Amino acid sequence: MKTVEEGQKKTQRRAGILMPVSSLPSPFGIGTLGKGAYDFVDWLEKAGMKIWQVLPLLPTGYGDSPYQSCASNALNYYFIDFDLLYQDGLLEKSEYQEIDWGKDERRVDYGAQFAHKTQVLKKAYARFDKSDRAWQAYLRLGKSFDFAVFMSLKAKFSYKPWNAWDEKYAKYDEKVIAQYAKTNAEEIEFWQFTQFLFLKQWNALHAYANEKGIAIMGDMPIYVSYDSVETWKYRNNLFMLGKDGNTSLRAGVPPDAFSDDGQLWGNPVYDWKKLKKNGYRWWKERIRYELSLYDIVRIDHFRAFDRFFAIPEDAETAKEGEWLDGPKSELFQDLKDCSIVAEDLGVIDDGVRKLLKDTGYPGMKVFEFAFDGNDENEYLPVYYESNCVAYTGTHDNDTLRSFITSMSKKERRAFEKAFEEQCLQLETPYLCETIEEECESVIRLLMASNADTVIVPMHDVVCFGAEARLNAPSTVTGENWTFRFVEKDFKNRTAVKLQTMTEEYNR
Repeated sequence: MKTVEEGQKKTQRRAGILMPVSSLPSPFGIGTLGKGAYDFVDWLEKAGMKIWQVLPLLPTGYGDSPYQSCASNALNYYFIDFDLLYQDGLLEKSEYQEIDWGKDERRVDYGAQFAHKTQVLKKAYARFDKSDRAWQAYLRLGKSFDFAVFMSLKAKFSYKPWNAWDEKYAKYDEKVIAQYAKTNAEEIEFWQFTQFLFLKQWNALHAYANEKGIAIMGDMPIYVSYDSVETWKYRNNLFMLGKDGNTSLRAGVPPDAFSDDGQLWGNPVYDWKKLKKNGYRWWKERIRYELSLYDIVRIDHFRAFDRFFAIPEDAETAKEGEWLDGPKSELFQDLKDCSIVAEDLGVIDDGVRKLLKDTGYPGMKVFEFAFDGNDENEYLPVYYESNCVAYTGTHDNDTLRSFITSMSKKERRAFEKAFEEQCLQLETPYLCETIEEECESVIRLLMASNADTVIVPMHDVVCFGAEARLNAPSTVTGENWTFRFVEKDFKNRTAVKLQTMTEEYNR
């Protein structure tokens, strides 16, 4: 993402698209690393885009969220493509083509994925040549072993959280786990196999994107789920937990633009004093692992490294929490030249601004946060500095079309007046005859801004409404994390229009 010249970080002007892998077209009920992903890379190239931003590639957890995963470094085996396994001779088409993956091609049915995906992958594992050199090296290095043991135990205990397992296994003990691994080697190796397959398909796709001049931006959740490998194995070393192993404090954020009650995520919070004693080794290893998967890494909820919001276990909403100190820039002293984007949304104060300045990482500017009546709102495009990433909205925002059309008449008039003024100042056309024109005008405005990087969610590129919203924070519904695109959404004329914009605004 960056080159260093005369001690200063320089970034070329670029544009990209936010597209979760889960939302890609595929015949398997969820986006995969197969044909739909390669076709999307081709479409990005045609559109002049230089970045593909994905959401976390982690296995989904509570509420089907990739931000509530069972492991911080596992990979979502739902994304493994069966057609590629057929080409590798590991599957017969009859073993997967007749499976019912759900009734709605625009929605992921996670129940169907859970019911069928591993059953098909076990057939591939049965055919796989276990003497394969790369596979043997993978096993020797112990890759994904902890995740594999954890998943094997979850299956053994009917997928209950680890604190509901038999006491023998709920309290992590190396000798007990070593014995369990000996007697359950086949199943544990199967779960390692899912990660091995994912990496093979992902690395090929990643290389293909890079060959096309497209960098992949990944997304790293700051917190891990309570029901995760990390909390199970490292609960006494990483987190602020009670003596019984339960969360004494939970993660979240106070009331903000996303939620009047704040957001009570429920994740365990880190014990930064303990982590400091070994130089934040676990965190640094985690960041370097993410950088091995992607060209750029967006760290979610970056402001928590300055101060994090901790909510008592018995609190009903996030209104009852308090701010506690994080590690600040000390954690990032030897990571400053890494290609990292800081998700700095929410409650921003001088401490967060100092953290961004000390690390040099670009923060985020979101168009949908700009129109609160404050002429000096930092999210107004005329105020964007170069070292930032500008978004129409994020995966947590409403779609741009719905954001505009759900305004009252009074709000709409005020918005359009302020929006037109922004267009005049940045010398971009202000078009509002149709909502499609208005969405295009917003994208143009961001393209014209000083921001080095502009990212537009695919649902805003095609001007979809509320039905395409990916997530509504602080809600658990069947709509969150499920929206998918179909092949007809990726029109050639849309790509040409974007490509023209990238030329016009030097991206």
